[in-house]
Amino acid sequence: MINIFPSINKEPIETLQINIGYRCNQACKHCHVNSSPMRTEKMSNEIITLIPKIIDKYKIKTLDITGGAPELHPEFRNLVTSLSNKKIDIIDRCNLTIFFEEGYEDLPQFLARNNVIVTASLPCYEKNNVEVQRGYGVFDKSIKALKILNDLGYGKSKNGLQLNLVYNPINPILPPPQAVLETDYKKILFEKYDISFNNLYTITNMPINRYSDSLRREGKLNTYHKLLKENFNIDNLENLMCKKTISVNWLGEIYDCDFNQQINLRGHKGPRTLSDLMNNSFKFDYEVAVKEHCFACTAGSGSSCGGTLT
Repeated sequence: MINIFPSINKEPIETLQINIGYRCNQACKHCHVNSSPMRTEKMSNEIITLIPKIIDKYKIKTLDITGGAPELHPEFRNLVTSLSNKKIDIIDRCNLTIFFEEGYEDLPQFLARNNVIVTASLPCYEKNNVEVQRGYGVFDKSIKALKILNDLGYGKSKNGLQLNLVYNPINPILPPPQAVLETDYKKILFEKYDISFNNLYTITNMPINRYSDSLRREGKLNTYHKLLKENFNIDNLENLMCKKTISVNWLGEIYDCDFNQQINLRGHKGPRTLSDLMNNSFKFDYEVAVKEHCFACTAGSGSSCGGTLT
């Protein structure tokens, strides 16, 4: 069993992932960001105006917008429309229930008009499992939201509006094989609810913040860390998302990934802020900051914001 995570280096950046704010209309048990309706942190307009410029300067291919519920930020829509003339994929990490908050009823139509990729949390196709993790009433709202997206053309074809779902285990275990689970999801959601989607992404729960605290209270944290290390797969190192991604927090500070961002883990080299990135020219060949939680991304078939790695 490997105990020290191997060193890895940054590569030319393809994805800019921004955490636009921590406020959320939910407070999920597994949330590594500790988001909730009580959080007030949000990215300033000054920082947001840098994003299209950074995308141009470094020829970024994908903008991945996350939170909290990113749509709650008052500049979310302006940011999306400011990029409408650029050849870039825009991902909205959506919890689906946001569609039913006052003032956000037209959000699905806005996302469709702007060809935004919706990557939506749905940790299970069974109601009870979802509500244990995400709260009472979440499953029914999620199904209703998916139907709205389908009616707008999301998830209907490979080359149309993209709708991806995200699965993460309820218990401290590794996800099952992604391809097998995707088949089950598609079959059950279509047969029960007439819902279609493009891809299922399986993500290993990261043992940090709220989820780590929950495991510690249950006496399962050390066992989970041991599981991740015992299932270390060296083949996953090649495709780790942190190598081609920079993650930006609401203050404009730069990290190697969203998980490092949440525990304030930064390396000694590379840009520190979006302003640094704008005012200087960086080559992305420095060492990625790693720690014990990184084993979650390399265990088994691997894990990333885009699902398994191998």
